[in-house]
Amino acid sequence: MLRVSSSPHVHTSMDIRKSMLFVLIALLPSAIWGVYAFGLRALLVLVVSMASAVLVEFLLGRVDHKNTTGDLSALVTGLLVGMNMPPQIPIYIPVIASAFAIFVVKWTFGGLGCNWMNPALAGRVFVFFSFSSQMSAFSAPRALAADTLASATPLSAVKTAISGGMGGLDYEGVLSQLGYTTTGIAQSIGEALHISPYTVDAFLGNIGGCIGEVSALLLLAGGIFLIATRVITWHIPVVYLASFSLLSWVFGGLRASTGLFSGEVLMPLFTGGLMLGAFFMASDWVTTPTTVKGQVIFALGCGFFTFLIRYFGSLAEGVSLAIILMNILTPTIERYVKPKKFGYVKPAKEAKA
Repeated sequence: MLRVSSSPHVHTSMDIRKSMLFVLIALLPSAIWGVYAFGLRALLVLVVSMASAVLVEFLLGRVDHKNTTGDLSALVTGLLVGMNMPPQIPIYIPVIASAFAIFVVKWTFGGLGCNWMNPALAGRVFVFFSFSSQMSAFSAPRALAADTLASATPLSAVKTAISGGMGGLDYEGVLSQLGYTTTGIAQSIGEALHISPYTVDAFLGNIGGCIGEVSALLLLAGGIFLIATRVITWHIPVVYLASFSLLSWVFGGLRASTGLFSGEVLMPLFTGGLMLGAFFMASDWVTTPTTVKGQVIFALGCGFFTFLIRYFGSLAEGVSLAIILMNILTPTIERYVKPKKFGYVKPAKEAKA
C-alpha cells in the first residue's frame, strides 16, 4: 500500500513504541542509581511522576477517543519529569509537572509529534518557577557524610561563593570551604588519576542534585546505548557537550577572575542536568531540526545558552532553558538549512541593463 505523507521521510524499522522502550532502558540505570543514592523517597517521586503522566494521557485519550498510552511516550515523559526533581520534593509538584507536560505542552498542540518543545522540560521549568524554593532544596546522597552541606548543588554553591567575593578559587577549593566532602573511592581514584576527588564523585554520582542527573557515568552509558541502537544520532549530544566545554574552558575563568583559558571543564560537565539534557532531551526527534547541519546549529546554540546562563545569569543551572530556547528557534533553523529539491536549478541572475 502506497502512503503519501509530508517530509521528512525517515526509513527505519524503529516504531514509536520500540524507540520509547529503548529510551526507558537507557534511563533505567540512572533512575535506579538515584533511588540508591537518595532512598525510597526518590522512588516514590519517580513512580508518582510516571503514573500522573500516564493517567493524564489516558483521560485525554478518552476525550478525543484515541488510545495513545500504548506507545510508552507518556511513561518516558513522566520518568524524565521525575528524574528532574529533587529527592525530597513535595509529591504534588511532580504531579503538576507531569500534568502540565502532557496536557498543556503535548495534548493541546495536537499530541505526539505536534508539540513544539520537549514536554518533560516544559513541565520541569513550569514548576521550577512556580515552586522555586522547593525545587532548589536538595539532599545529600547516602554515600557522603551526614554533615555534608546538602542544601545546594555544587553548581549553586560555587556560584554563590563566587558572587560573594570568593573569586579565583577552583571548584575543589570552594567546595571544601563550604563543607562538601568526598567519598573514599573518589579520593583513591583522584589520587591515581591526579584529578580532583570532587570531579570523580560527580562522574560516579555521589553528589547532590536531582534524582536522575547525578551520575554522569550512567547517563553517558545510556546515551551511548541510544546512539548504538540508532534511536538518536551523535550530532546533538556531542556538539552540545563539546561546545559547552570549550566555552567553559575559554571564558569560564572570567567569572572567577582567573582570566581567559583557565575555566574548569570536567566539574561543570559532570554536574547539573547537562548529561541528562544533552542525551535525552536535546535529542528529541520532534523538537529538534531534522538535518545534520540544523542539528549542529541547534546543539551549538544549546551549548552557548547553557554556558551563558550558568556563568553569567542569575540561575545556577541553564540546561532546561537553553534547550527550550533552541526548541523555539528550530523552525527558523529548518527554514534556512533545508536541503535543495532534487533537480533544482538556481535561477540565473538577470542581465544588467
